[in-house]
Amino acid sequence: MYKYLTKIKSPRDIKDLNINELNEVASEIRTAIINRVSKLGGHFGSNMGIVEATIALHYVFDSPKDKLIFDVSHQCYPHKMLTGRAYGFMNDEDFTKISGYTNPDESEHDIFNVGHTSTSISSSIGLCKARDLKNSKENIIAIIGDGSLSGGEALEGFNVASELNSNLIIVVNDNDMSIAENHGGLYSNLRLLRKSKGMCELNLFKAFGLDYRYIDNGNDLSTLIGVFSEIKDINHPIVIHINTVKGKGSPMAESEKEKFHSTASFNIETGELVSTNPKETYLTVTGDYILEKIKNDKSFVAISAGVPSALGFGFDASKRIEAGEQYIDVGIAEQSTVAVASGIAKNGGKALFGTYSSFIQRTYDQMSHDLCLNNSPATILVSNASIYGFKDKTHIGIFDIPLLSSIPNLVYLAPASKEELTSMLEWSIEQNRYPVAIKMPGGEVFNADYTVSDDFSDLKYQITKKGEGVSIFALGCFYKIGVELYSALKKQNINATLINPRVINILDKSTLDMLKESHHTIVTLEDGILDGGFGEKIASYYTNDSIRVLKYGLKREYIDRYEPNQILLENGIDVESICKDLIW
Repeated sequence: MYKYLTKIKSPRDIKDLNINELNEVASEIRTAIINRVSKLGGHFGSNMGIVEATIALHYVFDSPKDKLIFDVSHQCYPHKMLTGRAYGFMNDEDFTKISGYTNPDESEHDIFNVGHTSTSISSSIGLCKARDLKNSKENIIAIIGDGSLSGGEALEGFNVASELNSNLIIVVNDNDMSIAENHGGLYSNLRLLRKSKGMCELNLFKAFGLDYRYIDNGNDLSTLIGVFSEIKDINHPIVIHINTVKGKGSPMAESEKEKFHSTASFNIETGELVSTNPKETYLTVTGDYILEKIKNDKSFVAISAGVPSALGFGFDASKRIEAGEQYIDVGIAEQSTVAVASGIAKNGGKALFGTYSSFIQRTYDQMSHDLCLNNSPATILVSNASIYGFKDKTHIGIFDIPLLSSIPNLVYLAPASKEELTSMLEWSIEQNRYPVAIKMPGGEVFNADYTVSDDFSDLKYQITKKGEGVSIFALGCFYKIGVELYSALKKQNINATLINPRVINILDKSTLDMLKESHHTIVTLEDGILDGGFGEKIASYYTNDSIRVLKYGLKREYIDRYEPNQILLENGIDVESICKDLIW
């Protein structure tokens, strides 16, 4: 099955191959991608489409001296295979040894840990500047595509690159797709460039003052090798615009580009997902709520930044069509999205923006300045803000609480159940007093075993079980752990108080003061890091009191490809460990 791939330990091993042999390597790489992704899941279409370009880059350039910088790096699988890591795609037992993103800990051919979009050009400019100061001569190549051009940092990078008087090669991998369909005016220009074979007068890249070459068949090895050989060691910045086919080599990935951009494991013959996930998730619950809200309220707008179905709020293509003009996708531009939401709210509309916790990090200035300084009552839905979210260290979402809690005027809510999630969404969208963020619960859907309010304007904690001695503050999806802890303590004849805090960043001082009268110990449970987190706020409030506060959360660290329950155990977030701490 693998005549060539098993022998490739570095890019040097392909430099003596002829064009027919290189095409065989391309075929084997696609076979290996299908092998891994069909069984493990991962980025499929984005990697299948860039195989030839990656082979050509490594054939012409001399990595790691010449540096390849992959934007987002969800198209780095072929690169990994050509740099000695093909075993992680050919051998099932080695899948977990290789990350799905570029990772310098794996190889000297990976320059950065990358999982967020639009960073490659700016990072490459930095590499160029350091190279020039050292009087080195290596090529710096940024590879960008799949909607990343719509991110502001990419356009900022183009702007800076135009004044660079030395080698910088920017490969624009244009497959006419983002994760879903592309949105925004610059993609109209890309389509015009493709239609005119790069010859139309209107040219985004030339407008930035950059040299430009167009390759109409970006999946043709001979053409790619020819152009890359011509511009190797170029003495100024140049854009190489290649027209590729997303998902190339897989009929299902070519025809269903959004579905197979990134996928769970699937049946190779039918394309059906091999999934044990429940049909109902917090994403589907949210997506259903939003669509119903759109139908019943013409002033409501749902906004996405390029990730409507997988990472935002469960809005697949059919829901987007049904939503019509009440749905906006600004492209991969989270910062812009927050400002758009603020503008809608300021002008009497109702706005909800949903995205992944790790991408909320990119919006900090807009959250503070554009939204909260102006006290615009928009709703920000933070998904995958959980130990149960994505497991790659570039995408972990456990830093949201200290990040958002530092912003004035913002109300940050943590629903503990499906019912509370939809109730908080409805309240936040309809109220006009606060900017509101909602931390979508992680893990399996939990149905409320407590009374769910429809009004959260008092910003108070909810006591679900009244006791004495010990009080358990179980935040968000960790409320389930709180219920288990409450039951375990009950068996030890400890009648604890169980609290669903609901509000993350604003202390309910009346409840905290009331607990002083009959409680000696407080336990806080939070799905996030402890440093700057919810538990620290509670502990700080009781600094001058004789109440003991035991805080349970996560360490402030990047964790990679982990198993959630193991991480919880390592951090002592299990009922047995907490009971031992309480009962001495």
